[in-house]
This record gives sequence, C-alpha cells and structure tokens, in this order.
Amino acid sequence: MAGDLPRSPNVFHPTKPSAVGSRNSLAQEGREQNEEFDRLISEESEKVLKEVTTKLPPEVLKELDVMGGLKQKVYNYYNQNYQNMFNRYIVTTEDEMVKKIRNFVDKEETKALARYTPKEIAELLDQVGGADKFNTGEIEKSMINMYGHLQGHMQRGMNDLENETNSLLRQKTDVGAFIRGENAYSIVKCAFKDNPIKPKTITDVKLSVNILDSELISPIFQYQASVEYIIKDQISKTIIDMIDKEVEVFQDQLVDEGKEELADSELMFERIKRVPDFTDDEKENADSRRYTFMAKELVDKIEGLRAEIPKDEFDSQNIRENIKKIVDIENIRNRGFNTAVNNITAILDTSKMGYQYIENLKNARELIIREYEDTNGDVLPDERYQITLKYYDHSQLVKLRENYDRQMEEFRKEVVHIWDVAEVVYQGKKKWGQITDFDDLALKVKPKLTKVLKDKGIHNTHAETLYEEEVKLWNEILFLKADDTEVEKLNQTYLHEKELLKKMLRRSRSKVSETFGYENPKTRVVMDQRIDFLENEFESFDYAINPYHVQPGLVLDVDITSIKRKKFTLNLMANVLNEFLNGVSKGFQDAAFASFKRRRSTVREDINQSFASDPGASEVAQSSYAMDQLKAKGASADEAKGKADVTPKRRSKKINMDELSEL
Repeated sequence: MAGDLPRSPNVFHPTKPSAVGSRNSLAQEGREQNEEFDRLISEESEKVLKEVTTKLPPEVLKELDVMGGLKQKVYNYYNQNYQNMFNRYIVTTEDEMVKKIRNFVDKEETKALARYTPKEIAELLDQVGGADKFNTGEIEKSMINMYGHLQGHMQRGMNDLENETNSLLRQKTDVGAFIRGENAYSIVKCAFKDNPIKPKTITDVKLSVNILDSELISPIFQYQASVEYIIKDQISKTIIDMIDKEVEVFQDQLVDEGKEELADSELMFERIKRVPDFTDDEKENADSRRYTFMAKELVDKIEGLRAEIPKDEFDSQNIRENIKKIVDIENIRNRGFNTAVNNITAILDTSKMGYQYIENLKNARELIIREYEDTNGDVLPDERYQITLKYYDHSQLVKLRENYDRQMEEFRKEVVHIWDVAEVVYQGKKKWGQITDFDDLALKVKPKLTKVLKDKGIHNTHAETLYEEEVKLWNEILFLKADDTEVEKLNQTYLHEKELLKKMLRRSRSKVSETFGYENPKTRVVMDQRIDFLENEFESFDYAINPYHVQPGLVLDVDITSIKRKKFTLNLMANVLNEFLNGVSKGFQDAAFASFKRRRSTVREDINQSFASDPGASEVAQSSYAMDQLKAKGASADEAKGKADVTPKRRSKKINMDELSEL
C-alpha cells in the first residue's frame, strides 16, 4: 500500500531499499534481485561467448582461455555496467513515482477529511436502507445553511470594515459614503438636509433608487397581470435566447472561415433579422410561427384571464383554469416581488436594523417598513429610518405624472395668491406722496419723463414707445426660461418653476417684513403663518420623487434621520442598501462588454468531453424541442408550396443555419 511507503528517502545508498542510487526497491515487494541479476548476466555472457566461439578461427580459440578468464571478464563487465546504469535508473524512477503517489494519497485523504459527510458512511447508509430510509439530504441542507450563514456574517463584517475604512480614508460624509460607486447609476434622488426641529445636531437623508425591469434578477409582474401577458413574456424571453444562440453560432462560423467578427451594431441587426424566423404577426393563422410554443386555441381560451376568476365562471375542469393553475404553480406572478421582500427583510434582520412596523401590500406590490410605528417626528428618537419598496409599471407612472402636474399647478395658484395678497397689503400701507420704493419714484417722475421722451422722439423713433406701454417678459425674480422641446414636455423637471415659487415665497415674506417692520398685528401673523405653511408643504413636495425621473421597475425610497456626530443608522443602512442591490439587481451591463467572448483560436475543444461515439452527436443533441418544431413548420410550409430539397444536408454545429435560412 502507498501508506507503507517510506516518506522522503533523502538518502543516497547502494543497497538500502528505495534510497537514491540504490539497487533495491520496496516497490518490488520482496523479489530476489540477486538471482534475477545473475540469471540476466549469465544469459548475456553465454550469448557473447557463443558468438566469440562461432566467429573466431580454431587456432585463435586455442590461445584463449574461453571457459576461464574470458567468461569471468565478460560477466563482470555486464554486471558492473548493467547494474550501475540500468538498475539504478529504474530504482530512482520508482522512487519518484512513489513520491507522487504518496502526495496524491495525502491530497485525497485531506479532501475526505474536509467533507462534512464522510463518503464511507453515506455509502454504508445507502447500501443498508437506501436513499428513502437513510436520507442525508436534510442534514446536508442544514450544514450548507450553517456554512452559508457563517459566510454571510463574514462577508457582512468585511463590508462594514470596507465602508468604514473608505469613509475614514476619503473623509466622505455625503452621498459618496452612503452608497458605493458601482450602484450610483441607480440613484434617482439623494438629498442631505438639516432636520427642521434640531438643525444643528440631526441630519435628514432622502434616497431614492430605481431598479429597472431589465436589471431585475427575478422579473416582477403586477398582481392583476393577465395570464396571457405572462405566458407571452416567457415565450418572448425564450425566443431571444434562441436568437442569441443562433447569432453566436454564426459568429463562430465567421471565425472558422477566417473572416472578421461582427461589430456590436452588426450583431444587433443580425438579431433583428432573425426575429421573423421564430415569430410573426399573423394572429389569425393557427399555423403561424407565433403559435409554435402555445397553440392558438389555448391562447384564445386565456385571453383576458387575470389573477382572479369570478365565482360564477370558475370551473376547475376548464382549459383556462388549468392553464392558470400551471402558471400559478410556477409562481411567475409572485416570484419577483416576494424575492425582493425576503431579501430586504433578511438583510435588515441580520444587520442589527430592527423594525417595529411592516406592511406588505402584496396585491399593490408595495412594502412599507418603519423602525418605529409612530410617524410623528416630534416624539421619535433622533436615529430612525423608513423604507418604502414599490413596483411601478408604465401605466402607474403615467397616472403619477398627471397627478404631479396637477399638484404643481395647485402650488402655483396658492403661491401666486399669497404673492398678490402681500402686494395689496404692501401697497395699502404706503403713505400718499411718500417714496417707499422704485415704483413710487417712477410714478412721481413719470410726467417729466414722458415730456423728455417725446422731445427726444423727434430725433429717435425707437423712444416713441413709453416704458409702461412695453410688453415685459422678465418677472425680475428668475431669468427667462427657454421654451421646452417635445422631449422636455414629456419629461418635465419643473426645476425652473420650483425655484420661481420658492423665491416668490421669500419675496412675499420680505414684503411683509417691510410693510410691518417691528409691529406684529393680526394681519402680519396670519400672513406669516400662511407663508410658513406653504414653504413647509412645498418643501415636502420638492423633497419627494419626481415621477418623470422614474422608469418602470422597482423603486426603493429610504428616509433616514441620523445624528451628525454618530451617523449610526446612516452607516448601517449603507451596508443594507448595497447588499440589497447586489441581491436583487444584475446591475448595469454595457452591451459592448457583455458581448465579448474569447476567440476560437484560444478555446480548447477537448475540455467538454463526451462519451458519444459520434463526435458531433452531442452537439446535434443540444438542439431544443422548440427549434425542432420551428424547423418542422418551415418544412411543412415548403411541402405545401410543392418544393423539395434533395441535396445532402451538411452537418453544422449546434444549429443547422442552412435550414434556418429557409424558414
């Protein structure tokens, strides 16, 4: 056995077993080496003597001591050289082989010791009772979960250490310390501001993250999404995958032929060109390619079928009810949102971020988590957070944008109204004949100015129009805004309008202060209260997300209140969000980099080995059932037109491109 072999015989000796340079080896297992050598040398010596006696003449042989000295000399010659060269080489080679075997055995023993389920015990249980009686699956799952949780805790600790180290090295106290750079593209809005109650010690943080539909690892569907929509979406994804496989094979063929690979734009057009090979727009034709995956009869049955069926129409044996049941069993409708909910709650639980309030509005695809149940900021602790996770589709965003426009118009009306009221009160408090502002001065000198302008108008025609008669476009609050393009009208930012309303409120407060000075009558108190109310409400409105900046997908809205000197909740929430984004989102993928693959000249074909007798059998077997159906439809179409192809088919890799081109 390999375990009985000596370890590392770093000894040089001519006779010790398995020593370097020795003529004896333990690998020979007790064979009589001396007898073997004597038999070999004697045979070779006899051959030499026989050759000598045959070739030499008799008179020469009489002078030679053939049976005595010559035989002994030949025997000694072979013995010394043969043993020293051949035998010692063999023994040294055996020694090196023993070392390799011993190292291999050590590695295999280490692997067996590292397994949490010994192989011998598993085989013994299987032989005694079978997998159904002695099933180690649950134990293995438990052990895997234990190792997974341990790895998760270690990874989370490393993330905390990394974030803290980066924060210390970069001295980041803004958005850069809150969320990592690789996820920065998903931020819709992030704002740091002082808390209105305790502005010196507390910071309020607003973060909104938008994860698009295309970036979600597990797609999300609205609860009322029809079964027909879900099935068509799955079929569409299957078609895209099949097109990608075809294009990849086509790309490989170009490389094999020595041609240049397709560029990124060419790849896109190549994919578009192959779409008609898998589907079409003939909705009424039951033999069209769009019904390859699902027959037209079944598609008609489930048209308009949603998550709930009226009680008077429900029949468990109907075709549509059974199709709906199959889709529900697959959990396609609920899988994506439930995965996101489980992800965020699990991360909060393991990150020491407890919460006392959670509301999961499953049918609305909305999750609300608050650290404390109360929402009154006056009585809540200085360290707290609130998370809102919601999925929006295109129709929801259209409604939200319309409501945002209406709310913006209402704020404009109220701000203009308080502006007008402040102006009327300001003008009413002026004393007759007293110059208070520039308007009073302009009104007083108007007659003289009019006379001067008329006198100059004789020589200057451009001065004939009086200042009061000219159309004024500038409101003296903000600079003029350029007209919106069609794209900007569909994506309103309202930045100019918001800044205008904020300045109008500040100007109104300034006019009230100029009007009353240090007096505080009831009129001033009422106007100040109204301005304060509009400022607070408009600040909250501006603090929220503009739905024009959100695209269909998952929106994570986080509100954090944290002490400036400690930032405890802020740092922990940064780790939670980064881990959540990594678990839910695939991240941004550039098509140019995503399409990169190794050239065929650097790909080894012997890695993917197969037991198939035909080298191309495994590749042909990879053709999917759907691909065979599409080929069958193409063949049936050719037969209907009276065409037949009798040329021998050329074997291609994975997919026959000649047949696909005929579809």
